[in-house]
Amino acid sequence: MVGFGRFFGAEGMVPQSMRRGELPGTREAYRTVTRIAVPSVLEMALMSTISMADTAMVSTVGTDAIAAVGLVTQPRLLLLCIFVALNTGVTAIVARRRGEGRRADANLTLRNAIVVALILIAAIMLLGYPLSERFMRLAGGEEGRTLEDATAYFRILMLSVPVNALSMCICAAQRGVGNTKLTFYVNLASNLVNVVFNALLINGIGPFPRLGVRGAAIATVIGLCVGFVLSVLSLFHRDRAGAFLSLSFRDSWRLDGETLRSVSKVGKSALLEQICIRLGFFAYARIVAGLGTDPYAAHNIAMQFLSISFSFGDGIGIAGTSLVGQSLGRGRPDHAHLYGKIAQRFALIAALCLAAVVISLRGPLVGLFIYEDTANAAYVRALATRLMIIVGIMQPFQTSAVVNSGALRGAGDTFYVAMVMTLTVVVMRPLLSLLAIYVVGTRLGYGEMALVGVWCMALIDMITRMALMLRRYNGGKWHAIRL
Repeated sequence: MVGFGRFFGAEGMVPQSMRRGELPGTREAYRTVTRIAVPSVLEMALMSTISMADTAMVSTVGTDAIAAVGLVTQPRLLLLCIFVALNTGVTAIVARRRGEGRRADANLTLRNAIVVALILIAAIMLLGYPLSERFMRLAGGEEGRTLEDATAYFRILMLSVPVNALSMCICAAQRGVGNTKLTFYVNLASNLVNVVFNALLINGIGPFPRLGVRGAAIATVIGLCVGFVLSVLSLFHRDRAGAFLSLSFRDSWRLDGETLRSVSKVGKSALLEQICIRLGFFAYARIVAGLGTDPYAAHNIAMQFLSISFSFGDGIGIAGTSLVGQSLGRGRPDHAHLYGKIAQRFALIAALCLAAVVISLRGPLVGLFIYEDTANAAYVRALATRLMIIVGIMQPFQTSAVVNSGALRGAGDTFYVAMVMTLTVVVMRPLLSLLAIYVVGTRLGYGEMALVGVWCMALIDMITRMALMLRRYNGGKWHAIRL
């Protein structure tokens, strides 16, 4: 019990050499993290659950539809990665300005980010929409099975880039000031609308047409539009008490060099990270797609549950990002270290619970995505069920890596995070996956074992990433970063 108390107690989390004064008590510190983490975790878990519901609803069309929707994911995220990088800088800078009490500068950061996002939106749409079919072929779309639906789905989602990117930008700033309740409500409304229109448009209910995969894409766009409207409305409240962020058309919307340099200091490394990991995940997904449509459908089902662990880690990590940035802004790196450590403890507990559920209930969970009574559906079910064991084992490693990288980003240590992600996702994962398919899988002579081997290689990537992030966090070099 003494070891347990020391592991979860605030006093045991920050070495004496790092302390700058008195630490918050254990209850107070946990309460502070919980206040920001709970809405954020609920938001991310909700988004993951809705994504799973999306896939489950699409699966009523068939296993080919599951694969088609899965093919869109990595190319779309690759095109959106520049906005994710921009928003990483926005969250870190706004959090730091919140800690310093510089409200005007925080709002200037948000306005500059919106202007930059608008410029980038035009470029992304001009690139993405005309090349939709080429992207889907590159992702592994199969003529006559997945290519047509995947291309249609991708093109429709490209039309939502303006509302999606701007909503992401606003929510990133709100998370920086710790306003995770607001982003939770925005995404709750957005995703509930998505689900309702999924039900109406995928299979057709009442006067609504049966649109299949295209209906799922249209439902996503409608949900994103609702989220955009709510996120914008949250900023036009200049006189509301306690509101740190606000917008007005009377404010200056000119780009400010110093503000852009601050965001760029964090964002340029985040952009390198995002480009690298998206290319890495794209290559990984392409390798899996090369195994065939049915293995890729099983892979996509397992990915739905892996995204749940990522959502829990990301939600807890957002609390770490916000509190680390704010604490460093107040000149208390010891508090920043403490809050990051508490976020790690929350992540470990969540991961162990998720692992138990995923492994023990893997059969019924996979069954939620299989509606057909065909030979290939039975094959997909059996293969996905095997993968769920690996998904369960991954949980603690993935959540720890996500939380630690979030804390490092909040401190502005994005270059180190980018280097680790490049090593593990861009180099290790694709190379090890090819090894699993063309060396181990071929020698064993089992086709389905190739996919299992690919997932085992992803587990090695995850363990390496967790170890490197944790080592950097514990070293404390990020305490001295200035933004």
